[in-house]
Amino acid sequence: MPFRVSLSGLDATSSALDVVANNIANSNTTGFKTSRVNFADVYATGSLNLSSLQTGEGVTVASIDQQFTQGNITQTGNNLDLAISGQGFFTLHDASGYYYTRNGTFSVDRTGYVVNSQNQRLQVYPALPNGTFNTGALQDLQLNTSQSAPQATANIAGNLNLPANAPVPTDAAFSPTDPLSYNNTTSTAVYDSLGYQHTASFYFIKQPGANAWNVAMTVDGTQVGGQIPLQFDSAGNIQIPPSPVNASYNFGSYTPSTGASAMNLTVDLTGSTQYGNQFAVNTVTQDGYSTGQLTTINVDNTGVVSAKYTNGRSLTLGQLSISNFPNPQGLAPLGHSNWSETFSSGNVIRGTAGSSNIGLIQSGALETSNVDLTKELVDMITAQRAFQANAQMITTDDQITQTILQIR
Repeated sequence: MPFRVSLSGLDATSSALDVVANNIANSNTTGFKTSRVNFADVYATGSLNLSSLQTGEGVTVASIDQQFTQGNITQTGNNLDLAISGQGFFTLHDASGYYYTRNGTFSVDRTGYVVNSQNQRLQVYPALPNGTFNTGALQDLQLNTSQSAPQATANIAGNLNLPANAPVPTDAAFSPTDPLSYNNTTSTAVYDSLGYQHTASFYFIKQPGANAWNVAMTVDGTQVGGQIPLQFDSAGNIQIPPSPVNASYNFGSYTPSTGASAMNLTVDLTGSTQYGNQFAVNTVTQDGYSTGQLTTINVDNTGVVSAKYTNGRSLTLGQLSISNFPNPQGLAPLGHSNWSETFSSGNVIRGTAGSSNIGLIQSGALETSNVDLTKELVDMITAQRAFQANAQMITTDDQITQTILQIR
């Protein structure tokens, strides 16, 4: 009997040493979660004469539990290194199904997909045109590493101040090459459908009437359309035309010599004023851009992924799908800091970073292993002593057996 009891002790402590060894070996593994051995005593239950005097039959490993406590987060400076501060798992997918990980070491493969070391693709919720995300669907996160398509300028918005004491120009016939035919000018870059840059210039011409101006526009020195009247009230505010409801003016179309489509430019001067004696340009913006190359990827703390291009464009690619489970300890470990859903873990609960029971994302950082080496070394010594004690028990039992056999 002592042999069997002690052998169960050797087997259980050997399992404990295996777990400790695995924890120590993975103390530097990104996203690794430490495990703990739980022992249970063993008693014979088939006897009909159970009593409090019954001796036990040894020990067994009741369970090996994963400990999903937070690991330390270290900064890396790589925007595709991601860490979750709080609960949750990154969602991955390949041809075999879905996987879950705390290891946020991601890179871009040759086709632009964001993957881990196993070429499993990071999952996001698709971006919608209204700026929200379709949280009812998952898709692979893919970056456009080729040149992004240009967009032709259609709208220009300007906010400026025209001097209230400006005189009527000396030369009555407007010409962009004659500075005596206009009072003030400003310009901005615009783009055609092929991404070529052009210069749109605006010329402001004081008229004889009170608070009356005209504005003319040229693109690359060629006048587009005619002069458009501007009217200000006695308080210096621009008067809104009857239709539309803002100070928006269309100068007509301009056909570039680059072979691009005709440009139809609308200029919005809402908010412009006629104050004092200084001409001032507060803002000038336009909605076109040239072709661009991907420069950087940004992930905010809610998991929204944005791509920035050399043309200044920023494109939202999606929002990270973060998964959680009713019982994370029931997840099946698969290696490479991956887990899979099981009956014991409960059904996956998908959400976004910062929502209920899900942590926030840190970009440019990784979660290190949560192994406490000091504790593991203490556990190793404890298991070693238990193993030696069980081995000594077997030796003692063997000596007793030999003594019994030598009795005559």
